[in-house]
Amino acid sequence: MTGWLEIHRGEAPLIVSFPHTGTELPADIEPRLVSPWLARKDADWWVHRLYDMARELGATTVRTGISRTVIDVNRDPSGASLYPGQATTGLCPLTTFDGEPLYRAGLEPDAAAIAVRRERWFGPYHAALGEELRRLKARHRCVVLYDAHSIRSRVPRLFEGELPHFNIGTYHGASCDPALRRGIEAACADPRFSSVTDGRFVGGWTTRHYADPEHGVHTVQMELACRGYLDEPALPDGGNWPAPYDPGRAAPLRALLERALRHCIDFANSQGAHP
Repeated sequence: MTGWLEIHRGEAPLIVSFPHTGTELPADIEPRLVSPWLARKDADWWVHRLYDMARELGATTVRTGISRTVIDVNRDPSGASLYPGQATTGLCPLTTFDGEPLYRAGLEPDAAAIAVRRERWFGPYHAALGEELRRLKARHRCVVLYDAHSIRSRVPRLFEGELPHFNIGTYHGASCDPALRRGIEAACADPRFSSVTDGRFVGGWTTRHYADPEHGVHTVQMELACRGYLDEPALPDGGNWPAPYDPGRAAPLRALLERALRHCIDFANSQGAHP
């Protein structure tokens, strides 16, 4: 770990990235925010703990400790929307998922501040992902980049109703081989949980940017509904959110996630070694 950027190198043909589990608010930015709780409200709570088996499987992991409120490393750095016409949050979000202002009036980041944040955090995070992809591609003909996420089950501003437990994103099939997608779908198949592929979430900037199936880089996003692994309150507030991590509560979901990661490795290995 180097300061806010945590990299664990494995030798299996799998990278698991954690762009939204960070909660750090730099000292020069926190006073500009309405509240630290609001700034951390939309973190992907405990997701890096859910996937702590990834290292045991030999996967590489890349995680930023910086809150997505500061800069969202899974957004287009140009500021272009990933979901045109739909409600979403941007590169340096100004509101929570629920539309609450994140910054005190007049203290929102301007273009110069956003450029600084891109240089300090966005650039190094993606330089690390790119370097790990190159390192593993030198060893394996095929590598899978698995982008790990979670979100509250009900966010009316972003989607109607209740989100399925597993939301697999392949950018409408463009980011990975169908065999990889089918295997992940099969790994998540369980009567206790619901699943959809390329539903509300089809994959963020990471999934779209690095995808190159023809040259052996397959990408997928997994967006989990939080109720699958923690006791999710109907109305989150500073007293009940985030809910604490409970290993026993999370165990059934973790077992399916481990199956999904194993499939990613098996798929990549099935593509053969470098001649």
